[in-house]
Amino acid sequence: MTSNQQPDQAHEALAGCGARLRIAREAAGLSIDDVAARLHMPHRVVRSLENEDWSRLGAPVFVRGQVRSYSRLLGLTTAPLMDALTVGQVEPTKLVSRTHIPKAQWWAEQIGRRLVYIVLTLSLAIPVWVATRQHLAGTAEGVAALDAPTDPAAPAEPEADRTPRTLVASMAPVATSGAAKAPAMDAEIVLRTSGKTWLEVVATDGSTLAKELLPAGAERRYAASQVRRMTIGNASAVALESRGRPVDAQANARANVARFEVSSDGSLVASN
Repeated sequence: MTSNQQPDQAHEALAGCGARLRIAREAAGLSIDDVAARLHMPHRVVRSLENEDWSRLGAPVFVRGQVRSYSRLLGLTTAPLMDALTVGQVEPTKLVSRTHIPKAQWWAEQIGRRLVYIVLTLSLAIPVWVATRQHLAGTAEGVAALDAPTDPAAPAEPEADRTPRTLVASMAPVATSGAAKAPAMDAEIVLRTSGKTWLEVVATDGSTLAKELLPAGAERRYAASQVRRMTIGNASAVALESRGRPVDAQANARANVARFEVSSDGSLVASN
């Protein structure tokens, strides 16, 4: 009996992990189906463990767990089997600290995030800006003309745009003689500027009496009987009189543009 046991023990010592499990199972009088039922494993898993067919058993961590469960079922010492197991060792997950990320890569990530934020902001701001510009584009022609710089050396307005019926009076002081007083008495509409002002005056027959950009300190006088309507840009810089009475141009203005019509009695009336 002793001579028969020595070859078996030697064979067992030289056997691999799978062979040891098979020898122990057979010595315990268990079949593969018995082991599969007790360990709640598929039949093929038990056979793969004994054949050391690790490729069918998944990752090394699962193989080691299954071998450990199998050895405990058979009452074997776990450590020797783990040493005889030829499956690869389980390597821990490598952790990479952000402090070791190259500085160039870190800056690229930061700039990328900021660029995304800028693009999103512009995608919201540009439509609002465009809508605002379209709204401002509808402002009256007089207000737009106020933004144009006054150049003393600029060429004079073409004669085609003028009309021989212009009744713009001179800016010179009114003469005190009797002959000069007669036209002044008919000038019932008086306009004086304290800043740049755009002015358009339309006659009763539809022609243009005046269409000009006035500097600060200018004065214009018109006979009420000759005027149909008047448009004044930058109304806040205008002092207006009608028939000797002051007219508040700014109070009747929209977007700082005042529009007036001359009534049948010669008075200025605000119009829309």
